[in-house]
Amino acid sequence: MKKVLWAVALALLLSLSLAGCTKTYDYTVHLSEVRRDIFRAETEAFEVTLSCVEREHPYASDGIACPKSKLMEAVLIPADKSAENFTLTLGGEDWGGEMSFRSVEDDWFFSASCENFPSSEVTVTVEWDGQKQDIVATTVKNEGTMSAEEALEIAIGHEEEAVKALTKDGVFTGELRVRLLRRDVNYYYVGIIAPNGKTISLLLGAESGEVLARRESA
Repeated sequence: MKKVLWAVALALLLSLSLAGCTKTYDYTVHLSEVRRDIFRAETEAFEVTLSCVEREHPYASDGIACPKSKLMEAVLIPADKSAENFTLTLGGEDWGGEMSFRSVEDDWFFSASCENFPSSEVTVTVEWDGQKQDIVATTVKNEGTMSAEEALEIAIGHEEEAVKALTKDGVFTGELRVRLLRRDVNYYYVGIIAPNGKTISLLLGAESGEVLARRESA
């Protein structure tokens, strides 16, 4: 019910805004998830990946983008699979906590709310089984990496007809997701989600902006 009320209010605000000016339509207000940055660090004992995420709550593929909260999500993969009881502290601050083991992914996971994301690096303190180690995690982004908003703009232009089909009375009726990805190089995933859950997924080069792959799913 809250998501429906939020969608109605958002549509009203957008329609009033469009009626009063001729600015380019702002699709960023329909973002339900954004992964803005990824930080990585590796030692002989473990590998840590930190993701800077903005995500709606409740999280659902229903075409309605609700207000988002900032989260720092951490994934740790130990070299010694028998090691356990991992605890993370980020940036030397008080916030941190015990990690939970995920049997399906075979890794350790921790998530915490975050007011301000780090810019280029962050100190990570890892404690486990009576051991403790500090390491600096650095961003995977470089000077040529696009912003999430730039990736979204490219995706919207590439899917002009699909986006037009989801626009009624001048208001976009779907929701959007943008995630920075890292393999050997950086990519962006962009999802365009209709109210019925049908999703168009695009994979973009994070530096070139080239659309490398496209998929539609029900």
